[in-house]
Amino acid sequence: MRFGRVNLRDAEGAMLAHSFTVESGRYQKGHRITSLDVMTLSAAGVESLVVARLEKDDVEENDAAGQIADLLTQGHLRNTSATTGRVNIHSAVSGLFTADCDIINRLNRLDAAITIACLADHSPVRANDIVASVKIVPFAVSRQQIEQARRLASLIIPFEVKPFLPHRVALIATTLPSLKQQTLVKTRTVLAERLTRHGSSLDREWRVGHDESEIAAAIEAALPDHDLVIIFGASAVADPHDVLPTAIRRAGGVVEHVGMPVDPGNLLVLGRVNEIRVIGAPGCARSPRHNGLDLILHRVLAGEYPTSWDVMGLGVGGLLAT
Repeated sequence: MRFGRVNLRDAEGAMLAHSFTVESGRYQKGHRITSLDVMTLSAAGVESLVVARLEKDDVEENDAAGQIADLLTQGHLRNTSATTGRVNIHSAVSGLFTADCDIINRLNRLDAAITIACLADHSPVRANDIVASVKIVPFAVSRQQIEQARRLASLIIPFEVKPFLPHRVALIATTLPSLKQQTLVKTRTVLAERLTRHGSSLDREWRVGHDESEIAAAIEAALPDHDLVIIFGASAVADPHDVLPTAIRRAGGVVEHVGMPVDPGNLLVLGRVNEIRVIGAPGCARSPRHNGLDLILHRVLAGEYPTSWDVMGLGVGGLLAT
């Protein structure tokens, strides 16, 4: 593409680089100069224009943005029509937006002319939310650049939305004399609302003493009819061998991680019994405010199986409130 200022008589067929107004009317950026425009602008005293002129191997900005966006729209995504070199990409469902940071960076580093912006990895979204945009900075890019983008995008899915799947969830709430009944009621209400937002339901609640054996029995009772078990302890977890982690093991499960680099939400327990996830919720999750439980819950409800390694990688961005 050739870009620069030219004599008005040489501008026919080129695209106007900047909008401007003369007495006879306004000319928009990107407008293709016609022979009539040349006559009109000459009469208005215009002698030169800054224009862009496409060459043989160039792909116009809207076409280029559309082609690149099409490469990216996998996994419950849809595109808008391109305008001014931009395509917005929307989620077609409520779910968890996941992105491969490396492949997005590699696409953006192909050439400064091609820009791809998206939400942070593992962001919850609702249907119709904008999750990404493609913007072509100049008026055109070469076909070679688009082919390079195509090859990169074929290596791995750059981003997608994983729909939230309906889960039947069991709540186990432990009690101690110091814990008020109204706290237990609030905990159930807040958790039910948290789950409903993502298409799941709080199916049943067990209230048991803060005792390893009682919690283990409640876990075993909940497993046959539920997809997820969430435990709220009356006392915070202080050690991998504390009451909640030990109860998960007694129920035949595995404790995958205790603690997480997220605040609020440090004191979360991540475990499973067979393939059923069992989460020991941090005390802060009794509040509807965003916290560490949400980060894990979003992944589980979207069908992911977060590991200890995943949990330990949440530190950057893990300071949720100060």
